[in-house]
Order: sequence, then structure tokens, then C-alpha cells
Amino acid sequence: MHSTFLYIDPGTGSMLFSILIGAAATLFFLGKAAWIKLKLLFTARKNGVSVSQDSNFKKYVVYNEGMQYWNTFKPICEEFERRQIELTYYTSAEKDPCFEQGYKFVKPEFIGEGNMAFVKLNMLSAGVVLMTTPGLQVYQLKRSKHVKHYAHILHAPSDATMYRLFGIDYFDSVLLSGDYQKADIRLLEKQRGLKEKELVVVGCPYLDTLKQKIQSIPAEENHQFTVLVSPSWGASALLSKYGEKLLDPLLATGWNIIVRPHPQSKKSEKEMLDHLTEKYKDTKNLIWDYERDNIYSMKKSDIMISDFSGIIYDYTFLCDKPVMYVNAQLDLMPYDAFDLPENGKHIWQFDTLKKIGIELKEEQFENIKEVIQNASDSTELAELRHSAKNEAWMNEENAGKAVVDFMISKSNIGE
Repeated sequence: MHSTFLYIDPGTGSMLFSILIGAAATLFFLGKAAWIKLKLLFTARKNGVSVSQDSNFKKYVVYNEGMQYWNTFKPICEEFERRQIELTYYTSAEKDPCFEQGYKFVKPEFIGEGNMAFVKLNMLSAGVVLMTTPGLQVYQLKRSKHVKHYAHILHAPSDATMYRLFGIDYFDSVLLSGDYQKADIRLLEKQRGLKEKELVVVGCPYLDTLKQKIQSIPAEENHQFTVLVSPSWGASALLSKYGEKLLDPLLATGWNIIVRPHPQSKKSEKEMLDHLTEKYKDTKNLIWDYERDNIYSMKKSDIMISDFSGIIYDYTFLCDKPVMYVNAQLDLMPYDAFDLPENGKHIWQFDTLKKIGIELKEEQFENIKEVIQNASDSTELAELRHSAKNEAWMNEENAGKAVVDFMISKSNIGE
């Protein structure tokens, strides 16, 4: 009698285990979605009403995918509360600040993260759903047949085409911070054979929020000259690409240096950050900033050094101070902008940066103190900053009202 043994090596076993876990999770979520759907249909038929009229129907819904977007939704929630109109506020942030506001008409609810949240969202019965989350109908987040209108609101005064491919293609409307964002959206719609979305300029709610916050911060006593280094993340980003090459000469100036890594760096570039943190652990004039809001470092600093990060426009519009940028080559291939003429080389934020920013080249790092001292804030630069702000941050301090007006107008159609 011969015995036969089946051997599975550890690598294959791990892969099979992952596949089984993934399959089980998929079946779980599909089953849960099917049950919710049946429940909705049963309830609607039992009461003799359409699905959109059942007890699960929400007239106005906001979905917040993370803590970082609270500043965008805060003015909108406050406007719903001021008007005493009920808003369902779904969030994937368990400690979302919305829970702390004591609202009566805004109803916050934690719905989990990832697939758990998408199950809830994909089966919604609602009038208008507003979110900053891109990729509707592209990845796991799907359009519900029982939602009248999906609106996407941009969370930064930058190009609407700087999302991953097809980021806003399947929304009914996109709420913009400025008129300049319209042309590229229309171009991609025509190129991809998409139905035209409603494009509405409402302003930039999160800049409205930050403006209030930054004005409340008292001026620093005994201020010392401070440089803020605030990069994006990834292989092309300032900190990843240059690291010590930039930080060593900056710290040698004796000025206060604040380094604010991109939030994604803590997840995707932990090894790089750990290395730099260890190297400079005893450096007294270096501060690492991991606060949720960037306004405290922006208020303290006299000049900012960045790359292609959107924080450049936060700093420029809120603080009206000079910006230096290192011309890192961002690969636009994964983004919608790549499908624009010349593969997106002349989108608004790139062309504008060349006007309002001062380019810092790698060969200038060794003499960076002199370079920064000579980078005076000219009248011409200040005027260009103001012009860019007027283009990109329209309807200043009134975005919340404009968003709520729009949501109400969409909800009332057909009633």
C-alpha cells in the first residue's frame, strides 16, 4: 500500500489562502447587498409605493470617505443646519468631527470603510448624493438605481483632471471652485463620448473653512525666519527624490525648518520617513508636522518649498506668501490629464505654478540660504498670486450656501 502526500509550499499556500479570503468576502458583501435590495423591494411593494418613497429614502446625503475631507463638508453641514433641513451624513471616519458638532438636523452615521461602506452606498435610496470620492461606477463604488442625482465636489482649487482615470466621468454633476475647470472636463466628455455633466461653480468650501481657522490663530511672538517644506508623495516627490540633499543645507542655515510630509507618505513611504526621522532626531531647528490641519505650519512660515503638491495653492491663497518649487516630473499617465492635448503638460495648475512660484533647481541646494534671501516677494509675484486666487477660488466664503442651493434645486426637479 502506497501513501500519497500533497505538499503545498508556503508561498502557494499563502496565495491560496488570500484567494479564499477574498472570495469569502466577495460572497459576503454580494449576499448582504442582495438582502438589502430584497428588503427594499419588499417594503416598497407592501406599502404600495415606489422604492424612492420608502422609509429608507434620504432626500439629501453626503458621503465623507475620510477625516481629511471634513473641512470640505463643514460649511455644507452648517448651512443645512442653519436652514433646519435634514441631511444624512455618512462617513467612513469613525472619529469624524461631525459627531462632535451637536447638530439637530445633520444626522451623522459611521458606515465602515472600504467594501463595508460601498455596500451601504451602492444600495442607497436617495434624492441627491454629494461626495468628494472619485471613481463612481469605475471601481467598487457603484451608482444606485434608486438615487436621483450624484454630485461630485472638488476638494481643491486645482485641475479637475488630476484624478485617476475616469475619476468623475459617471457623475451627474461636478461642483467646481472656478470657471477654468470646465473646459478640460468638456474636452474629455467629447473625447470619450460621455453625456455632458452639469458643471456648477460653487467655490471651495474647505478653503472657506481654513480661512476662518487661520484668521483665529494669534501671531507668533519673537518670530524667527521659518521655511516650510511640504511635498507631495511618491518617487517624483521632493522628499523622496532629494531627502538629505535638500534638508542638510536647509538645516545648516540655522533657520527654523518645518517638514510636513504628505499624509500618504506615512503609509507608502514609511521606510524613507523613518530614515530621515532617525538621522535628524537631535536637530533642534527641525520640526516634523503631522497635524491634521496644515494651517498652523503655514501661518508660522515665511516661505514654502514644494513640488507638485496642491498645498501650494492653499499656501498662496490663504497666506499670500512666496512659494519655491522643485520642478519634479510627475508621471501623468494614470491621470485623466494625460488624455488632454500634449498629455496634460499645460493644465492650469502647472502653467500657473510657473507664474506664481520661484523655481528651485537641484544645483542651487548648496547655496540655498542665499537663494532664498534673494527670492524677494516682488510686487509682480504678489499680483500674479492674487490673479490666480481670483480664478481658482470664486465665490469666496459662500461655497456652503451655493452647494446647498444646488442640492435643493436638484432634489426638487420632478416633484
